[in-house]
Amino acid sequence: MSFRKFINEANEAIKFGLKRLDIQNESYSLSEPAKENFGDLSCNVAFLLAKRLQKSPSEIASILAEQCNHYFDTLVTKSQSYVLSVVAHESGYINFKGDFGLIGKEIISDILKNQLNLDTGKRTKVIIEHTSVNPNKALHVGHLRNVVIGDTLYRILKKTNHDVTVLNYVDDSGLQVADILVGFLFLRFPVEPSDKKTKFDQYCGNAIYVKVNELYEKDPSLIEKRKSLLRKLESGDTEIVSFASEITSKVLKDQLRTCWRMKVRYDLLNFESHIIRSNLWAKTFEKMRKEKIILKESEGENIGCWVFNSIEEGTKIIVRSDGTATYMAKDIPYALLKVGTIEDPFKYRVFIKQWDSTDLWITTSDESKNGDHPIFFPAEYSVTVIDNRQSRLQKIIKEILSKFESKPNKYLHLSYGPVLLSSRTATSLGINTDYQKSTQMSGRKGIYVDADFVLDTLYGKAKDETMKRNPEINGNDLDRTSEEIAISAMRYSLIKNDLEKEIKFDLNDSLSLDGNSGPYLQYAYARCCRLIEKANEKTFDGDVKYLSEKIEERILKHLSKFEMTIDNTTKNLEPKLVAQYVYELATLFNLFYEILPILKESNPNTSKARITLVEAIRQIMRINLSLIGITPLERM
Repeated sequence: MSFRKFINEANEAIKFGLKRLDIQNESYSLSEPAKENFGDLSCNVAFLLAKRLQKSPSEIASILAEQCNHYFDTLVTKSQSYVLSVVAHESGYINFKGDFGLIGKEIISDILKNQLNLDTGKRTKVIIEHTSVNPNKALHVGHLRNVVIGDTLYRILKKTNHDVTVLNYVDDSGLQVADILVGFLFLRFPVEPSDKKTKFDQYCGNAIYVKVNELYEKDPSLIEKRKSLLRKLESGDTEIVSFASEITSKVLKDQLRTCWRMKVRYDLLNFESHIIRSNLWAKTFEKMRKEKIILKESEGENIGCWVFNSIEEGTKIIVRSDGTATYMAKDIPYALLKVGTIEDPFKYRVFIKQWDSTDLWITTSDESKNGDHPIFFPAEYSVTVIDNRQSRLQKIIKEILSKFESKPNKYLHLSYGPVLLSSRTATSLGINTDYQKSTQMSGRKGIYVDADFVLDTLYGKAKDETMKRNPEINGNDLDRTSEEIAISAMRYSLIKNDLEKEIKFDLNDSLSLDGNSGPYLQYAYARCCRLIEKANEKTFDGDVKYLSEKIEERILKHLSKFEMTIDNTTKNLEPKLVAQYVYELATLFNLFYEILPILKESNPNTSKARITLVEAIRQIMRINLSLIGITPLERM
């Protein structure tokens, strides 16, 4: 796109100047200056050369700026140059001003003709694993951050022509599943909630999981019963496995309904019990033993254990002396499967149809169910979305994989900060915060805000606001609009921040539909649609040369950086860049709308150019909103 061409031209001009001065191998940077009146790009090379040339940065900048101008005068046709001017600032920076007549003409044409170049993936196979919530409880807002990050990344990679497979790992044989089995089998909790309106995942989490963990302290014999259930799950006891499968399947389907409500989709569910029974771990263990990636301790506190000696994390037990695998061990074969170090041993069947009518597949041991299915494994690279409390574990897994793979970077951990409860929200839930500003959520202790509750509350507020602003909307239109606003508010709030930043979730703040929020973006899009509708234009062919106002230039500049934003997002796996981009575009558009006449502009050429600009903004906003999982609304 044209802004990248502008950067490339500025870069070539600097290189030309350095070559004319017989200066080689000098590094420098081109970046956007803090103040717009300094230009559109600034180069710092004069500062880096000051010591070498024994001259002031200002003097060097003047010399190089002269050489840059010579480059454009002699080697580049002015009418085709994206650089309008090169000026040496007295501080020592070399400032480049872009020609937004040419840049704007190109970008508007590319957008309206749908000729944006977003094909950075070239069908590279990528696996993304996200969500992976234990099937014993409903999702809370902390889980939703994982869900939204993973799904947004999927949308971005798919848009950039990557071949993406989305996995959801289901730990159906672990400790937390055993906890709810204790509740059903030993404490005789009813298998169905008494209130038919209660979702089964909420019932298992709120009424059983929390209660069982409270009772462990009062009745230690229950812990032994849990251990017995775990052994039966791992050994494949038919009766226990069948009952556990029935319970976890019901919980899982309710969890999926919450995710589908957020417009999230998956390709494959991998069940831990299937991995255990597939002999995948046995093959992995044997491979690690033969290649001496793990060693058996013959003395000391870990005698009889198989261990991995991590360079950074020290000795880690993979298999205990009694032959049972640790929590970490279960993740290793799954990671190897993703990157192709171990062959796929599974058969597959369709589990359920999703909200978008696509099939959701699961692993199975039934040979008769293995019909035509997508190729899920392996991938060129695999991304696992897990919060930063799991960073050490993920680092060790990646280190183990590096012993097998020549390209250890094929396995990537996308880390993010957890979601905490604000003290105000915790207090409203009856949680003692001990005067702390935030509280960590815990499903085991019942300290969390249910995801469906937040979405329902947002839906109610959105419905009230929509009826106030558009009393003519009713029925299905009102319900659909309110739901889409609720989803946008939730998704955007979880994607707009730095990944590593902890989010302090406040129930009251989450209900805001103004400011830097998803509904703000939807409203800007709806305003674009209204203008287009009123203009009643059949073709959008306004001439960019009539867009001479400063705000119009700022919008053209921002539009011209769209491809670069998507490219940076893909390379850095940083979804917030898309959110930031579309928020800035919405803000620029709203300012443009407020200060300049569009439909009422007296000059017809200028009015037509502005309507054309609005249509370009609308199209780019639609793409961006879909990337972050927000439905563009034509009216609100």
